Amino acid sequence: MRSFLIGIFSSLMSWWGLGLIAAMDSLIIVTLPLAVDVAVIVLSSRAHETVWIYPIIASIGSLCGAAVTYYLGYGAGDAGLERFVSAGRLKQVRQKIQAKGAVAIAFLDVVPPPFPFTAFILAAGALKLSPYRFFLWLALTRLLRFGAEALLAFHYGRHIVNWFKSQAFQYIAVSLFGLAVLGTALAVFQLIRTTRMRRAPRAPHAPRAPRRGRAA
Repeated sequence: MRSFLIGIFSSLMSWWGLGLIAAMDSLIIVTLPLAVDVAVIVLSSRAHETVWIYPIIASIGSLCGAAVTYYLGYGAGDAGLERFVSAGRLKQVRQKIQAKGAVAIAFLDVVPPPFPFTAFILAAGALKLSPYRFFLWLALTRLLRFGAEALLAFHYGRHIVNWFKSQAFQYIAVSLFGLAVLGTALAVFQLIRTTRMRRAPRAPHAPRAPRRGRAA
């Protein structure tokens, strides 16, 4: 089982795999903790000649997934957000977005996982924040984040590659993959459950008994 999961991870360590992981990581129903960051570091540490291209690919893929999440929230509206995000977390997200605006919310992208940034993207769409400003600043913050990781991988590539080949990293990669599968399954289950609850017909009210007239 471990070798199977490692094989899947290795097959995704390519430019197209990086774009796919980045896009999926920005979807509200998918959980991929640190997957994009690890992929950028691995690929950048392997190929110094093309190290500059991986932050761009990761940013483009991430923006594609974020656009899906944003317009999903745009269509659901503020009232429909509870289908995707729990009520407690949603309250905090609304307060921060209304207080800080599109630019400040985009800069929250540099906060590492498990920060629930996809919930902010969804809520930004539901609250009709300017998509032009939001995605412009989101692109800049993602280029900053992935570019810094690629630069570190460029300078410490040999040590990073040796660590990635170690058994300890393989166990970490398998654990993260298991968390990704579990988190995604829970998100999909919550979405299906809340959708069914909203669509379930309400029980009709029992007819009231006619009032008796007063005695003369």
